[in-house]
Amino acid sequence: MLNYLRFYEDRGLLIARAEAQYVWDAEGNKYLDFHTGHGVAFLGHRNPRVVEALKRQLDEVMTATPSFRVRVRDEMLSALEKVIPGGLDHVALLNSGSEAVELALKIARKATGRRKLVSFTNSFHGRTMGALSVTGSQKYKRGFEPLVPGVEVLPFNDVGSLKVIDGETAAVIIELVQGEGGIIPADPEFAKALGERVDEVGALLVVDEVQTGFGRTGRVWAFQHYNIRPDVLVAGKAIGGGFPVSLVAVGGDVASKLDVGDHGSTYGGNPLACAAVKASVEVLLEDNVVSKAESSGAMMRDKLESRLRDSRIVRGVRGLGLMLGVELRVLPTGVIKCSQARRLLVLKAGSTVVRLLPPYMITVDDIEWGVEALARCIDEEASGRAPSKTG
Repeated sequence: MLNYLRFYEDRGLLIARAEAQYVWDAEGNKYLDFHTGHGVAFLGHRNPRVVEALKRQLDEVMTATPSFRVRVRDEMLSALEKVIPGGLDHVALLNSGSEAVELALKIARKATGRRKLVSFTNSFHGRTMGALSVTGSQKYKRGFEPLVPGVEVLPFNDVGSLKVIDGETAAVIIELVQGEGGIIPADPEFAKALGERVDEVGALLVVDEVQTGFGRTGRVWAFQHYNIRPDVLVAGKAIGGGFPVSLVAVGGDVASKLDVGDHGSTYGGNPLACAAVKASVEVLLEDNVVSKAESSGAMMRDKLESRLRDSRIVRGVRGLGLMLGVELRVLPTGVIKCSQARRLLVLKAGSTVVRLLPPYMITVDDIEWGVEALARCIDEEASGRAPSKTG
């Protein structure tokens, strides 16, 4: 018997169907999805605009490398221009967040001629060797050393540590809201000092928006909450509406230092990915996704804080937009299992945080139901009872 090589724990749930903010198991039970494939389905499962775009593209051209032009790639660039920050006028598509981070690191070294890379504790940038090297969480690195040399990991939100960024630094890479690390937003003062320090020494600022980007935090990009601008923007997950695609965006001054052959990807920029990105941008803009994420996220946070205020095992609620975390005083495993038993899908972040990554179209009823389901599981964990198996 051929087995799938498992790098993720089996949740014991066979998902048979998915639509918008819901999934159904093989028995027809309906779940509210605040997991969304680690945030990928932010535009909802099987968003109809994305599905139709993929179907149309399948009838035209399915495979073409960037050596050949296809109409949908030009159309995608025209759409992306409406949401990519001004000045970042060169874009490359890849297949995953890790691949995009790899390209960003290569660009930084090639464009600056420097070798030193700086990242931060608790960060997560991917599992390929370069991305893993700048990931701040040590647990992902065990067994894979030695990694890429020349990386320094600084304490996150510690302004004093930024003096390590110097004239030998090619780039600093940062998640402005750390996702896997525990839903930890950057302090505004820290972000401001970082931007100033990077400018001072002539390093590149790489902002990893793989999880935060494309509207999830209540802005198109999380850096828009802060007074900084990236030299290199990395995005993924939600930008394809569920289709596997990522991007790296840079300005012309950086792009001019790159040569043909410096990077490549067999599937990068393929017509299906371009169709998915184009449709996703259209949904983002035409359905007011950003404002809905901002208002729904504020409502959910308020309800979580109100409902969980008196829980003895809750340290607090944090996050931006629809990227929220409930920090517990205990491991979150029991709460996550209980939530699934109650037909609510959530996931872990850091060591003690329940992470909530709902899609933008959740309703007031969804928010109220989801908060109550999660709160009951937290109540049960606090009381020491076994998780409920009923809805």
